[in-house]
Amino acid sequence: MKTSYENSINQRKARLEEYLKDSMQNVVEHGMDVWNNRERLDATLQKCFESHPVLKRASLMYAISPQGKQISSRISPDKIDKSAYGQDLSDRPYFLGELPIQGIRLSPVYISKLDGQSCISVVKAVRSFSDENSDELGDLLGYIIADFNLLSLPSESETTEDRRIWLQIKGDPSIRGTLFMQSRVQSLMDKSIDDTISTVDELMRLRGVFHAKLHFSSSRATLWLYDDPYHYRVHTLDELEDACLAYPARSYPKDAVVAPEQISVIFKQFKTLRFADETVYLRAASLNIINGMVALNFSCDGSHYIPAEEFLAKGEMFWLGG
Repeated sequence: MKTSYENSINQRKARLEEYLKDSMQNVVEHGMDVWNNRERLDATLQKCFESHPVLKRASLMYAISPQGKQISSRISPDKIDKSAYGQDLSDRPYFLGELPIQGIRLSPVYISKLDGQSCISVVKAVRSFSDENSDELGDLLGYIIADFNLLSLPSESETTEDRRIWLQIKGDPSIRGTLFMQSRVQSLMDKSIDDTISTVDELMRLRGVFHAKLHFSSSRATLWLYDDPYHYRVHTLDELEDACLAYPARSYPKDAVVAPEQISVIFKQFKTLRFADETVYLRAASLNIINGMVALNFSCDGSHYIPAEEFLAKGEMFWLGG
């Protein structure tokens, strides 16, 4: 089942395909007759930049053979780069996926090697003849490719939803492979963990911290403030002891999805996971009261991102397998 994030991406791609398809079809109709004449093909592609408002947004346009060899120059709005002719493009992102039989297809988003910007390529099949309204198709001659910087395309007014779903991510295989050769070493934070939890609880309930991460193994904390969300503060354990003096009182955020009384319960559950096992133990954990997400990183380097209410519903035995 697709997530709302995946659905959003697919919808945006569908809108871009609709936006680009007629212009790409027009390029193919003009390019078919000059496909085997490189100079005329170059001139046709360059003219498309001048005559199509949509294609003026493209950064590059070029033609390739069915095998991925470039058979035109690399055309930009103000330049014909003949040095690109003949290069093998079969390793490009658009060529590694399923190429279109007819119609157009968008590549995955990639970073351009020319300007370092995020791009997407539009691929349009070129055939000796084709009827877009029927299944009758001629021989495949190759493909017209148009590269677009994402910032040049029409902007989307909406943003993707904040995903409140449980994600489990495996970590470094070398750490997992040596898991049973290690054991938890008591840190300074371990020795004063109850005081640390009480401090962080007050910081989140009463002093404007909306996201707090405890690094148990290295005895430090990272804090994000509601009044200054673009900057985070890193505190050693000694600094954290006086943090309630450093941060002024603030009312609890109205848009928080975690209730104030749940904060200490969640951090006490972190403590349980820290001490429950000497081999598989919690290295770091965080809580964000605005989006209601808990993040966990274990000694096996596995990570979990889970809604707070689901985290609270799970017991110690769930995480440590009995």
